[in-house]
Amino acid sequence: MLTLTRALFCAAALTMASLAQAADPIVIKFSHVVADNTPKGQGALLFKKLVEEDQNLKDKVKVEVYANSSLFGDGKEMEALLLGDVQMLAPSLAKFEQYTKQVQIFDLPFLFNDLAAVNRFQQGPEGIKLLSSMDEKGIHGLAYWHNGLKQLSANQPLREPKDARGLKFRVQASSVLEEQFKALHANPRKLSFAEVYQALQTGTVNGTENTWSNYQSQKVNEVQKYFTESNHGLIDYMVITNAKFWNGLPADIRTELEKIMAKVTVEVNKQAEALNQDAKQKIIDAKTSEIIELTPEQRAEWRKAMRPVWDKFSGEIGADLIKAAEDSNKSQ
Repeated sequence: MLTLTRALFCAAALTMASLAQAADPIVIKFSHVVADNTPKGQGALLFKKLVEEDQNLKDKVKVEVYANSSLFGDGKEMEALLLGDVQMLAPSLAKFEQYTKQVQIFDLPFLFNDLAAVNRFQQGPEGIKLLSSMDEKGIHGLAYWHNGLKQLSANQPLREPKDARGLKFRVQASSVLEEQFKALHANPRKLSFAEVYQALQTGTVNGTENTWSNYQSQKVNEVQKYFTESNHGLIDYMVITNAKFWNGLPADIRTELEKIMAKVTVEVNKQAEALNQDAKQKIIDAKTSEIIELTPEQRAEWRKAMRPVWDKFSGEIGADLIKAAEDSNKSQ
């Protein structure tokens, strides 16, 4: 009798433990490397807010946001995702070349005329297909978030391609971006985002490329005398998740999270340009730097100098994919 009582007690305890475990919310750690007041930072916080407010997800999902490399930096975040230490990231599109060469298309200089063209490509069949191009490697893409078009910075004026000759430019870990600066006879240096300010301060690098919001949020204008409004490339993000984690979610929860991500993406992409223009104005108001506006002729020279990069990577990316991206410059 005593044995039976003990068995029943143990069974009840196990049942209670199972129920308690089942009641624990699914935790999504969303880690990123930039400040809260950037397009990515705002998007992560909005995703957390909408998940918390969603009645269908109440007590079922908890989102934790870690900004400014506070959990994992540039060099470690992808490994952390694949190990399951974080569940969601939004790395720059430049970070995916070791997982799929096709995503390098977003690094090609002067490919997109404006963000409207970027939208047309990303929302078209080719762009959507790229989101699932890394599934077999454990990475599933959920959305594209805009940061914006890139500008150049240096401690000397950059008006013509020859002005960049010999300078050391910080680049993300991207073969395309390395070749972009080599085409200018400049010297690319791969550095993580968190290292940029100090590297500029100490002269480890002389210049950078980035968006206005990233420049202003990291106070790059304090250590760079000149910015050139070149709009030569794109810094966008792919919101990604661990494919095993995502596929293992209950179908109703996954569907609800996808709906929320779609809403957040619309808002992030709407606000990105406004945030960049506001950041640009703050740099102007600080009066620490001069912003150089290129003439159409000068911009054409920069495009001509960087165009050979397209040919160099056409085989890896795919000529058809590049053509589809080029065609997105034509308004529908």
